[in-house]
Amino acid sequence: MIRGRYSLVLALPKGRNFEDGYAALQKAGLELPKVQGERTMIHGREGGIAILELRNADVPLYVDLGIADAGVVGKDVLLESGRDVYEPVDLRTGVCRLSLIRHPESTGPIRRIATKYPNFTTRVMRERGWVADVLELSGNVELAAVTGLADAVVDVVQTGASIRAAGLEEVEVLAYSSARLIVNRQALKLKSELLRPLIAKLREQV
Repeated sequence: MIRGRYSLVLALPKGRNFEDGYAALQKAGLELPKVQGERTMIHGREGGIAILELRNADVPLYVDLGIADAGVVGKDVLLESGRDVYEPVDLRTGVCRLSLIRHPESTGPIRRIATKYPNFTTRVMRERGWVADVLELSGNVELAAVTGLADAVVDVVQTGASIRAAGLEEVEVLAYSSARLIVNRQALKLKSELLRPLIAKLREQV
């Protein structure tokens, strides 16, 4: 249990968003702990600020349930998680989009969609009245469209280079994404003296 042992607990995702999020928080004036070895799960000393280095998809869960007071995560992950967290700042890094992708020769009805974002995709389908099976994949989603496993895929697109290299085309942008600061709603009340100035400084930076 880490509740009460640190002045502030932050959840950051592994990878590039960790570096961008760490830099943004540091620039906003937080005295962040140095990141130690890869096997270290909690960075920081008791009484100070702690950082939890997590998988992308786990960040909203840790913040929503109050294990972390705040965190940084992509909007695409938030859309998939459906977690009830306060999202006060768009950090404008890690910009990408969630798109519907097909093989150019696949012009028939879409009956199966493969994706790493099944909740988001199902919600979009319901809103638009589409009827299709959603296949959840954890690996190379584009391969599903190339091999015919699915009639289309929903996946993250940054430059579009990998899609073009696979012989696929981006049919429609379903949502735009970038890194967001997220805050636990209860922590915003209990630690307002730390979190509200942080939110204000981050807003000034973007």
